[in-house]
Amino acid sequence: MARTVDQLFNLKGRTALVTGGSRGLGLQLAHALGEAGARIMISARKSDELELAMAELQAAGIDTRWCAADCSKEEDLKRLAQETMQRMGDIDILVNNAGAAWGAPAEDHPLPAWDKVMNLNIRGYFILSQMIGKMSMIPRRQGRIINLASIAGLGGNPAGLNTIAYNTSKGAVIDFTRALAAEWGKYGINVNAICPGFFPSKMTEATLQAMGEQTLAAHAPLGRLGDEEDLKGVCLLFASDAGKHMTGQWLAVDGGVSCVIGG
Repeated sequence: MARTVDQLFNLKGRTALVTGGSRGLGLQLAHALGEAGARIMISARKSDELELAMAELQAAGIDTRWCAADCSKEEDLKRLAQETMQRMGDIDILVNNAGAAWGAPAEDHPLPAWDKVMNLNIRGYFILSQMIGKMSMIPRRQGRIINLASIAGLGGNPAGLNTIAYNTSKGAVIDFTRALAAEWGKYGINVNAICPGFFPSKMTEATLQAMGEQTLAAHAPLGRLGDEEDLKGVCLLFASDAGKHMTGQWLAVDGGVSCVIGG
């Protein structure tokens, strides 16, 4: 008998690891998975921010733990994967969300800043996916990997946004998602990407101040920026059995901006 919609979206009994989960989009995604019944491990670099995020999630009735790690460093990623499995068992859902941006004209972009963005935004995604895949998902022939890309990975930027490393890294995340999905489908692992538009966050704070929230919102057909619940639906779709026949896909959550820019 076919399951109901509520049953398809239910994540009770599953474990999710969310990187960059202490604030912003990562914390929103952790809420979404936890509210659907999953146990959550959140990770970020700063322990104090993780403590606050865990308290917020637990106050919402979500079974939550945290592990501090720098997702640009291989040794930290290995420790994160091992500690999560030691404390919580197999990982059913991996959300690669930790990221960084850097603003500078292409001709003056510092090489160390380029490397910082690439190491965190794409190299870290690959390393952690590889580790969780080999340790937990491939042996059980099941799993969900959700990569946070961006509409910045679909093309160029409006005038005034000089983020060539960030755009390049997010374009790489989209192709990484498609390539990994093609390879790991035989293991029953679904790999998809979310491409947010502008959401207020610490990462976008400087851009919002420089360009103005109303100006950026005006670029979207819906006339608004993303809010604290706009990623929840697509996250649950990709993480749950409701999306079991979807892999290698990206979905823009951007108020329609990608329609205008030709994404």
